[in-house]
Amino acid sequence: MSSSDIFIGEVIGTAVLILLGGGVVAAVVLKRSKAQNAGWLAITFGWGFAVMTAVYMTGTLSGAHLNPAVTVGIAIKDGDWNNVPVYFAGQMVGAMLGAFLVWVAYYGQFHAHLTDQEIISAPPHEEGMVDQKTAPNAGPVLGVFSTGPEVRVVWQNLATEIIGTVVLVLAVLTQGLNDSGKGLGVLGALITAFVVVSIGLSLGGPTGYAINPARDLGPRIVHALLPLPNKGGSDWGYAWIPVVGPLVGGAIAAGIYNIAFA
Repeated sequence: MSSSDIFIGEVIGTAVLILLGGGVVAAVVLKRSKAQNAGWLAITFGWGFAVMTAVYMTGTLSGAHLNPAVTVGIAIKDGDWNNVPVYFAGQMVGAMLGAFLVWVAYYGQFHAHLTDQEIISAPPHEEGMVDQKTAPNAGPVLGVFSTGPEVRVVWQNLATEIIGTVVLVLAVLTQGLNDSGKGLGVLGALITAFVVVSIGLSLGGPTGYAINPARDLGPRIVHALLPLPNKGGSDWGYAWIPVVGPLVGGAIAAGIYNIAFA
């Protein structure tokens, strides 16, 4: 795979991942959406299908890492870091593009939601947000773009992201690699999609299961930049956890793989 193939594949794949994953969150939480209040099951399966679609679409171009934690895990496993910066760049650009497209697709719903007096005057927990006393920058639609904890305990939130990412990356390394060992194979796309659903159902409750630094940081930047009325802040005080946690989890998963499976 050339550097250009990797970059293009990661941009397209990560953009599709965030478009479909962020899109299902927008569909469930925003006013005037036909899927409003469809619930957590819709979100978890939506993210799983988003992974599957993106991987099938771009696996032949870049190996479809779509996640810096996966890239780190594969680099540690193989001892090859040459293309890691290219993967990271493509993933961040793709994540931001996907988040922007969610805003385009749900433009009217964002406006209806954020100008609704019942919404903007509601206590934080009525909107599913964290406590404003401990997260004063958490806005009413931030959850469409990025993750946040229901209970803000730093060590627990970090541990939850690490644990979930270990499960994801270890699943990729043990059963989801393509023939060259550089990314997700055809069967691996389906397996990994269901792993993501399982992580969401089992471990997503505390933090919203970012398990992907680009998935959280890229859309959070877009949330900060978009001209959304009454959007609130982007909760930068929490933003390091869904970046550091998954990267640590990816490294741990690769260490487990090298010790137990290599």
